[in-house]
Amino acid sequence: MSLIKCEGLMIGYNAPILNQSLDFSVEEGDYLIIVGENGAGKSTLMKTMLRLIPALSGQISYGEDFSANEIGYLPQQTVVQKDFPAAVKEVVLSGCQSLAGMRPFYSKDEKKLAMDNIKRMGMEEYANHSYRNLSGGQQQRVLLARALCATRKLLLLDEPVAGLDPSAMSELYELIKSLNDEGVGIIMISHDVQEAFNYAKHVLHVGDKVFFGTTKEYMESDLCKRFAPGKDGE
Repeated sequence: MSLIKCEGLMIGYNAPILNQSLDFSVEEGDYLIIVGENGAGKSTLMKTMLRLIPALSGQISYGEDFSANEIGYLPQQTVVQKDFPAAVKEVVLSGCQSLAGMRPFYSKDEKKLAMDNIKRMGMEEYANHSYRNLSGGQQQRVLLARALCATRKLLLLDEPVAGLDPSAMSELYELIKSLNDEGVGIIMISHDVQEAFNYAKHVLHVGDKVFFGTTKEYMESDLCKRFAPGKDGE
């Protein structure tokens, strides 16, 4: 079953970013990587799927018993966010905000969900530590735990390994793969296509040329040969 289906989708703010509309879908348990040149509209597309900004045209439909506010989202981190002074458990608990609605407090079940996801990400011993004092890789684990508080079905990850050292990057990729193996759908923006292709099931390339298909089909395409030399069906 499709969790998200985009048909004739045009994205942008005052004017379209892309030269052509987008048609693609993401199934339950899928792993889609979104690639393209800088400025091609990858982050704008992700925000449109989350309904943070409106589509210029076309439509986005969600699967049965699934909606945009049930998507876990890990945006690109800013310098200010990396220096956030809250404790790890407070950062993760904030991911339950969509569940809490207008309530001014979190329930016992929501607090348990936050702690369960902290443990799931291997960050239990850091639950009371200040987020700002963690390493880059540890911070991304915390943000993944936060995103998981909002969803059981789909994560949208915008450059989750950006700025990490090779060891932390590899660990985060494996952690995301383990979530996908558990049935969580993944939509990831990445510039690290050489590594990301090892995990993705489908590829969406946006820019002057648009491609949507399996990773194997993309790696055998002329577009891949131009964009990611060395990954052409090896």
